[in-house]
Amino acid sequence: MRWPHNRMWFVTMACAAALAAPGCASVDEGLGANLITVNYRATDGLMQGVELGKGQPVLVATLVDQEDLGESSRLGRLVSEHIASRLSNKGIRVVELKLREQLFMKQSTGALLLSREVRDVSQAHDAQAVVVGTYTSSGQTLYISLKLVKPEGNTVISSHDYALPLNANIKGLLR
Repeated sequence: MRWPHNRMWFVTMACAAALAAPGCASVDEGLGANLITVNYRATDGLMQGVELGKGQPVLVATLVDQEDLGESSRLGRLVSEHIASRLSNKGIRVVELKLREQLFMKQSTGALLLSREVRDVSQAHDAQAVVVGTYTSSGQTLYISLKLVKPEGNTVISSHDYALPLNANIKGLLR
């Protein structure tokens, strides 16, 4: 009778230890392919020194291609999801934009907030800030720029820039 209980405890503890171990979610740390960790750190950098209220939400728009601000990619959508997750896990209220019908959204692009829409969407959700971002590639590097924008007057509260190696993983997400 005791073996199943002890076995279940052992399996639970082994799973918890595996999840807590560094690098478990890593695809390829050496090439910077652990996008979750990299994007969580970038979000932390964006939020460093920023005081946001817990009650009012923050919106996170899909990152767009710097060369064509009306286009994004799987990478742009994935980075936005990581940012929203990190903010939410830090106790910041994040509104899920994909549920908003009036938002400019294309199936292949994601939730894009054009300059003229930031104010309207923010007011509709009483948002205190919006995270927007762009990416562009050059040679073997992908550059990402994030901004935390106050809807009133489109004022930049904070910004954070980072780079990723343009490896096969990142190239695949850009297609």
